[in-house]
Amino acid sequence: MLDQPASPLTFNRLLLTGAAGGLGRELRARLKRYCTALRLSDIADLGPAGAGEECVQLDLADAAGVLQLMQGVDAVVHMGGISTEQPWAPILAANIVGIYNLYEAARKNGVKRVIFASSNHVMGFYRQDQVVDADSPPRPDGLYGLSKAFGEDVARLYWDRYGIETVVVRIGSSFPEPRDRRMLATWLSYDDLERLVVAGLTAPVVGWSVVYGISDNRTAWYDNTKARHIGYRAQDSSDVHRDAVEARQPKIDLADPAAIYQGGAFVRTGPFE
Repeated sequence: MLDQPASPLTFNRLLLTGAAGGLGRELRARLKRYCTALRLSDIADLGPAGAGEECVQLDLADAAGVLQLMQGVDAVVHMGGISTEQPWAPILAANIVGIYNLYEAARKNGVKRVIFASSNHVMGFYRQDQVVDADSPPRPDGLYGLSKAFGEDVARLYWDRYGIETVVVRIGSSFPEPRDRRMLATWLSYDDLERLVVAGLTAPVVGWSVVYGISDNRTAWYDNTKARHIGYRAQDSSDVHRDAVEARQPKIDLADPAAIYQGGAFVRTGPFE
């Protein structure tokens, strides 16, 4: 967690969806300093509410429940939904119906900013010898990536039509440290994740913007030049882990699609095969 005082740009109430997930649990503790009340939601049990917390166990496919969830909210950090390759039915409910419900609830409640956790898997069928930016056309690597691309389009529609601003964060690989050589390019530290979310919440104007969720890695497939207006500056790097990662994985099989495409193993797995 960043060792810094609370930002003067605080919110009355922030909503964090997907708060029981891996990154949701990280952000649960980190976002408290930026708001008076932190409302947490997930389909899973969130445990007891801490000081300044409001816990709501909810399925994002429940439109009426999401509408109520959004009441009194200043901004949303949307981490909820399916985060891995799954059969179509759960992805449809959580990532397609769920994202529509979220933006409709934001519109009806007057919420004007969303941080949307999209994914690098929206771009998964670009090769690892290519660099993409915010204007590169999506190339999803599976149903999960496809659902996130849909969510990005929903966010853009609600910006164009209703003025709800969204920072689309195409998260790379956010773990305590990179697990393999692919993650030397896609790694996002937890501290940089916090920096990115807070930048997205507090930037004066974002409209509909795409930023790639990565740290300041020497190897990178994502160019964030067109997202500089958000004010995100990564301070960590996967390079401190490079020697250990390369020792664990000294060779790469270039016949393996996971070593060719940015989506890694997602390009060759999926229940729809």
